[in-house]
Amino acid sequence: MRVGQGFDIHRFADDDRPLVLAGVHIVGEPGLLGHSDADAIAHAVSDALLGAAGLGDIGEHFPDSDPQWKGADSMQILRQVVGKVRAAGWRVENVDVNVICERPKIAPYRAAMQANLAAAVGAPVSVKGRRAEGLGSIGRVEGIACMAVALLVS
Repeated sequence: MRVGQGFDIHRFADDDRPLVLAGVHIVGEPGLLGHSDADAIAHAVSDALLGAAGLGDIGEHFPDSDPQWKGADSMQILRQVVGKVRAAGWRVENVDVNVICERPKIAPYRAAMQANLAAAVGAPVSVKGRRAEGLGSIGRVEGIACMAVALLVS
């Protein structure tokens, strides 16, 4: 049994890119700035899985210096990570995610996020929304942070 923790944070972009969280496109909200589609949830889950399996981090496998990952679908990256974890002899038991943001509200999208993530990792995933209560950059609505914990079994 192994446990991994993942974290990701992205600032909101000034352009018209879409907001994508756990593969869900959220209309009417600014997108996140990043080399890929900046899906902070998929990135945090990927890092949690890689860490638990002892396989490094998302930046080692999908570096932002590689043009191949420019605009990449982070849910596809997550599926590739799951393949690496399985190839290393691990099975995902469950994943727990906390999304920290003032907006968007996570509750209306929770079921779709959990379904997308569970389909990608092949195990139950819980997603919870948390507010920063106006504190710091997240509280000032400058971006979104995400933390994830993954449990792997052999």
